[in-house]
Amino acid sequence: MLNRLAEHLALVVVTLWVGGMWAVGYLVAPVLFDMLSDRMLAGKVAGRLFDFVGWFGLGSAIYLMLFAAMKSGWAVFRSGLFWLLLFIIALIAAGQFGIQPLMAELKASAWPRDVMSTVMRDRFATWHGISSVLYLIQSLLGAVLVFSLRKALR
Repeated sequence: MLNRLAEHLALVVVTLWVGGMWAVGYLVAPVLFDMLSDRMLAGKVAGRLFDFVGWFGLGSAIYLMLFAAMKSGWAVFRSGLFWLLLFIIALIAAGQFGIQPLMAELKASAWPRDVMSTVMRDRFATWHGISSVLYLIQSLLGAVLVFSLRKALR
């Protein structure tokens, strides 16, 4: 009974996490920039949403790793699911603890002006591009994770 509950929770967690990642990154953020004339406000709201998705992703991935370890024991280290989760955690951590603080520092240095209208524009654009590529990789790996978890629970 407890095992089935943990499996159902794992499915809910991965659904919320990966679905949230796709919804925020590819639906909500583009709509914000399309509908709001204030690009700084759109960026601030999108940044908060990406931050939330990042922290939720870290928590979700840790739960899923613990779930896989409890289910498989030491064999978890031979599992592709474990290594996929570990790689996704590394990508999220790089964004949350490396790239996002750097981008926030660039924005703070430009304040009260928009960072895109300062000499830091190119540096910010480069880091934003790197962040976007990492997010795309996470999103694609998230889809792989959904199918991998489904297969592991059969």
